[in-house]
Amino acid sequence: MDAQSRGRADEIDPADQWVLNPQTGNYELRLDQSAPQSIPSTRGSGRSTRAGAAGSRGAAPRNTAAGNGARRGTTAQGTEVPEQRRRRTGDASAGRAAQAQTGRRKRKQGKSRKKKALLWTGGTLALVMVGTATAGYLYYEHLNSNITSVPDDGAGTGGFSKDRAINILVIGTDKRTGDGNEGYGDRNSAGHADTTVLLHVSKDRTNATALSIPRDLITDIPDCPTTQDDGSTKTIPGSPNTRFNVSLGQSGRTPSCTMRTVTELTGIKPDHFMVADFNAVKTLTSAVGGVPICLAKDIKDPDSKLDLPAGEHEIEGEEALAFVRTRHAVGFGGDLDRIKLQQQFLSALMRKLKSNDTLTSPTKLVKLAEAGTKALTVDSQINDIMKLRDLGLELGKFDMKNLTFATVPVRDNPAETVKATVVLDESKAESLFAMVREDVSLTEVEQKKQQAKDKQNALLEGTRAKASDVRVDVFNGGGPTGAAQKTLDWLQNTEGVLKSANKGNAPADVTRTTLEYAPNQADQARALADLMGLPAAALKPGTQDAEGLTAMTLTLGPDFKGAGVPITGPAKVPDDIQKVEADKKVCAG
Repeated sequence: MDAQSRGRADEIDPADQWVLNPQTGNYELRLDQSAPQSIPSTRGSGRSTRAGAAGSRGAAPRNTAAGNGARRGTTAQGTEVPEQRRRRTGDASAGRAAQAQTGRRKRKQGKSRKKKALLWTGGTLALVMVGTATAGYLYYEHLNSNITSVPDDGAGTGGFSKDRAINILVIGTDKRTGDGNEGYGDRNSAGHADTTVLLHVSKDRTNATALSIPRDLITDIPDCPTTQDDGSTKTIPGSPNTRFNVSLGQSGRTPSCTMRTVTELTGIKPDHFMVADFNAVKTLTSAVGGVPICLAKDIKDPDSKLDLPAGEHEIEGEEALAFVRTRHAVGFGGDLDRIKLQQQFLSALMRKLKSNDTLTSPTKLVKLAEAGTKALTVDSQINDIMKLRDLGLELGKFDMKNLTFATVPVRDNPAETVKATVVLDESKAESLFAMVREDVSLTEVEQKKQQAKDKQNALLEGTRAKASDVRVDVFNGGGPTGAAQKTLDWLQNTEGVLKSANKGNAPADVTRTTLEYAPNQADQARALADLMGLPAAALKPGTQDAEGLTAMTLTLGPDFKGAGVPITGPAKVPDDIQKVEADKKVCAG
């Protein structure tokens, strides 16, 4: 309350300041004549002006007969009451209003005064309204102060967008910081990219793919421009033919370097990164009240300190951390077996996060907000709680049944006698990466969407024209410079498509390569699709037949890699890819 415009706060009962206006149905601020007051001045402080405005919002029109300056009426007994109260009760009830006015006890000081204020409906409503707004702002500031962020050093896309697919790089580091984490081994390590998952959420938000990247994968780490503590930039030299996990922490590398390494490896550029340490696992699992897991056999691992019998369990805190770190007691005791365990755990955690038990519990949501903002380190593009909220809303749109965890295909390093690292299984890995790049789901999604895909794929079924009968105009709509001419040369000189022409740049850029044709040119379209390696999605049939010597229109997009290089991506996930479907409960072991 503003004492400058309402009198001294210790002489005013808060409950008496808010009364019900029957004409509007709202509670309104009214100053009681029994308390000293001053008339707000529009030339006074900003606080007085705002207080006066707050007191007049929604008020009923004043009695013009009383004059513009009139603020009070007089009862039959001569006792002055606020005009709004006289209007509310009417002349017949003015006596009762006066009696209530004169008969009210003086407020007690201290706790009893606050308790009395909360007993009054009007005062309670006012305090809740003002208190909630203030608390909301303060809590927003508090959560913002929890967030730790570091620059992405230009390694990301610049930020997610609601009109395209989203790629988030989630990194679990083994840096031993925080209470209770000193006993987990290398306490002086700067940490590694110990657990790395690239989460891809489709453009239409119907499905998602989570790619786990093995920490012991031998790959090339590129040069990494990295922001230093003093704001300067230092390029940390790359490291070819080395473990993936040294892309973070080692040699001063930050998460932006892990982003660059993932882009080099997969061809997928992440929008953002989030880094979680040991404490994140402990606090997040406790915030949701535990994560349900299932064990097919007893697990007793002295290294991770996990000791659980077979069956179903609800784990949190230290026990949850031990579960995601264990590997010697499952499968063959390697990192790939631990990845499967972690994928099952993350699936269970995400099911718990999206359950009604969590979403309808204010206590759990507050705990989650606290735990998430304290435990995660994010890139500077999302270092605000509102940006994180917007990102969370987008990530939460897909159905859990359409989330699939997959592990990047690898094989034992042939250069090692004692197998300690793995190398990329090139053919399988590239097919998997292509599916993610082209936004192809690893799971069956909505039936209508699948039917639409089947209909599009059917365009490639049927007869093919001879290459010499194919007529096509080639435009460059965002492909590499000179792509239209190179394609024309290839078509004419290599494939015998002589009835083709280079039409230069397209009127407008396209997002992907397209082939537009008339129904009576379908056989030509199929033949050209075979030659060019065009996917069914690139075919855009018209509704009217072409006349005479009209040519089809081929527009090369950003996905065009060169003349003779297929654009087609795989239609289904390759065989033998390690994957876990998030909506299915699996017993580990």
